[in-house]
This record gives sequence, structure tokens and C-alpha cells, in this order.
Amino acid sequence: MQFLDSAKVFVRSGDGGNGCVSFRREKYVEFGGPNGGDGGRGGDVIIECVANLNTLLDFRYQQHFKAKKGGNGMGSNRTGAKGADVVLKVPPGTQILDEDGDTLIADMTEPGTRLVLLHGGNGGFGNAHFKTSTNQAPRRANPGQAGEEMYIWLRLKLIGDAGIVGLPNAGKSTFLSTVSRAKPKVADYPFTTLHPNLGVVRFGGLDFVLADIPGLIEGAHEGAGIGDRFLGHVERTAVLLHLVDATEENPVEAYEIVRTELESYGAGLDGKPEVLALSKIDAVDAGDLKEKSRALEAVAGVKPLLVSAATGKGVPEVLAALAREVEAMRAADVQELLPRADEGWRP
Repeated sequence: MQFLDSAKVFVRSGDGGNGCVSFRREKYVEFGGPNGGDGGRGGDVIIECVANLNTLLDFRYQQHFKAKKGGNGMGSNRTGAKGADVVLKVPPGTQILDEDGDTLIADMTEPGTRLVLLHGGNGGFGNAHFKTSTNQAPRRANPGQAGEEMYIWLRLKLIGDAGIVGLPNAGKSTFLSTVSRAKPKVADYPFTTLHPNLGVVRFGGLDFVLADIPGLIEGAHEGAGIGDRFLGHVERTAVLLHLVDATEENPVEAYEIVRTELESYGAGLDGKPEVLALSKIDAVDAGDLKEKSRALEAVAGVKPLLVSAATGKGVPEVLAALAREVEAMRAADVQELLPRADEGWRP
């Protein structure tokens, strides 16, 4: 198992150190007074987004993360050391969810982002803190504050610019291996792809990330086949490449099955821009291909592109269509960051 996109872990911040009861006792010092130091603060639980990860596999082998307790205070007004933090390193695209699995705490999309999820407990006061003019020899100190704990869900949604969807054996992995340096497993049986694969595509001076997910079948939203759990990895994409196998007896039915599953899943997938293409055209004669293309166009409302990843025919046209949508999304994102003309300048 080399890919994991969901994990439940237990996290706990460190307890604060206890305060110290101590008095200064030195030769020739008649009234030393209290000098007990405060306890140190407990360690925090931190989530860090790092760029060189693309799976949550590390959390299969460790599910409990506890920060260290703060050091106890000591005499001579010495404060205890702060407890060591515990850092959970997650890949970009990881969502932090509450124990119920629905409440979103944070969405870690940018490498380098750090989130302090739980703060360590405060250290207790030593007896030097309680010295007053009327109580010059206090014999009390506070215990450290207890840390916080909780269960959280880590859910990974890969960050890709374009995603490939379709029935099993529609040629998705073959297409990805043709247009990028990704090396997904390719075979002639259904569900060869068991986990998402990413590849970087360069076309016309534009680089974008293409995501290939396991194939969908009818009833995937109810758990049929591998189910629709991997559709979350194309939620963030700008465009979907819908591949329909040209060797299918009824490509219209194949198209409608996948569209139904996208609508059932929700999350706006059915409203994303879609590039429709008939794949494996090298295995179909021209007359049959023309007939299937017309039937698919009548249902989808757009003329499908014709592509063969094995021979390379039609691949540039498909990449050009994907690149246009990716560029449009990036331009829209940049436009959102720019101040509007009616807002004027702000300090």
C-alpha cells in the first residue's frame, strides 16, 4: 500500500510544568525569601504542509502524537524548559477535519503553511510569584495546566489542474503516461488503477498537473466497484477530461453512467468544464467511429475529440483544450487577487 488519502489520528498537547516551592538559603543571607521558579509551557501540536509529500502513508504506522510536558520550575528563580512541540507533516491538499469527519478545521494547500492546532498548557507559578508585603514566605505553588487532546481526520485531496474521469479501461492511465513522465500501471483488465496518479504536462509553454483516478462504474456513489472516494482528488481541478472508450458497444451509455456518478457525488463536479473525447480510436474502423461520435454528440451537446494515446493521434488537440481551461482558471484566480477599481487605494 503506497497511497493513503484518509487517516484518523489522536493528538495531544503537552501539560505545563509545575511551579516550585523553594527558599534562598545561603550563608550570611539572613532573610533569603522565596525563589521558586515557574513551570515551563507544554509543547504545541503543529500541522505543517510540506511540498515533497503526496500521500498520508506515514499515518498508517503512527496514529498517536503527543507533545512533551513542560519542565518543572526550580529554585534560584529558574523557569522550567518549554516542552518540545510535535509536528505532523502533511502533503499539499490535506484537509484537517474534526472527529465527526464533517467539520472543516483547516485546508492545507500551500507548502510551508503551519497551523498550531492545539496549544500546550501553561506552566504553574512558583512560590516567588505569590510573595507580597504581607506574605513574604509563601509555601504554595501552582500545578501546570493540562494540555488539550482530540481526534482528527486527515483527508487528502490532491491538487491538480485537470482530472481524467471515465469507466474502467477507458484509457486514462495510458493517456497520462503518454503526455507526462508518470508511470501508472497499465493493463487490459478493469480497475488496474487502484489509487490516483499525478503527472506534470508541458504544452505550449504551459505546465499543468494532470490527475488520473480509478475508473467509475454504475452505482459508484453507493460503493460499487472502488466507489467514488477518489473523486475528491479532482474537486480542485479546473477542467475534467472525460474519456469514453470507442470500442464500447454503447458509448452513450458509458458517458451517461459517469455523468450520473459525478452528479450524485456533488461538490460541483458536474458543473466543471469538461473536455469530452473518444479514446482508443485506433481500434475502431472509420465508419463505426463516425457513427459513435455522432451519437455521443447528440447526447452531450458537444462534438467529442478523437484521440489515441497508443498512436498519439489527437493528443495535441486534447491537451490544447485542457490548457485553455487551465489558463482561464489561473487568470481568474489572479483577477480575484487584484483590487477592484472602485475600491481605491488602501494603506
